[in-house]
Amino acid sequence: MSNPLITVDGLLALEGPRILDVRWKLGGPPGADEFRAGHLPGAVYVDLDEELAAPAGPGGRHPLPGAGDLRRAARGWGLNDGDTVVAYDDAGLLSAARLWWLLRWAGFDGEVRLLDGGLRAWTEAGQPLETGDAPRPAEGDVTLGEGQVPTLGVDDVEGFVSAGGLLLDARPAQRYTGEVASVDPRPGHIPGAVSAPAVANLAEDGRFADPRALAARFAGLGVGGDREVGVYCGSGVTAAHDLVALAVAGIDPDRVALYPGSYSQWASLPSTPVVTGHEPG
Repeated sequence: MSNPLITVDGLLALEGPRILDVRWKLGGPPGADEFRAGHLPGAVYVDLDEELAAPAGPGGRHPLPGAGDLRRAARGWGLNDGDTVVAYDDAGLLSAARLWWLLRWAGFDGEVRLLDGGLRAWTEAGQPLETGDAPRPAEGDVTLGEGQVPTLGVDDVEGFVSAGGLLLDARPAQRYTGEVASVDPRPGHIPGAVSAPAVANLAEDGRFADPRALAARFAGLGVGGDREVGVYCGSGVTAAHDLVALAVAGIDPDRVALYPGSYSQWASLPSTPVVTGHEPG
């Protein structure tokens, strides 16, 4: 597959890309307010909670949206079949990665890229920002489905691990170990999961680390050969960041399964086991 990342210069060289602003943070502040304060020229704001997820419930805090709901949202962004999409945020692409993964899951036939370094890279390059509410684009006619890349359901997870699959936990290490208070009912992690914090995919400048460094990182975690790999996080958002990093490292993300319900679903069920500490368990 092509590199999921694009530089500022690469974005400037594109003709007519659809630029999507996916700013979001757990607990706020609202990304729409930050969008109004300054965004890339021509960008359309995407509400992660409302447009990239179904309402919270038994499926977790950010279940996958229905195919029809995602299609309606994407058409509202002005998206058409075959478009080139460039998404960004202001937090290392930890939320924009969700859009990258969702459009692939939905079978979007255009190209989806992430602006490496996000808003920071844009402003550091001396590029201008627009402020205020952006006009909504003309409605697009994109056709989207669902299920075009692998996922894990809650009933698949234990069998996946017991069969030798490598399950990566993209949450911060302290949430993996259970050392800090969690937004979920039970602290800790899924038994057998290996800690792989998404923030460790980034260099100090907020861009993704070098592909060789990422390849070495994931090899050290057990990625390699024909071993199946799955990824989860708190609610299925930052898990997509590990998939982006795997792609940058040269590993086909179509072979990596994301567990959409993630720990927010897992920890809410009384029958699922949870372990704490630094070891997979």
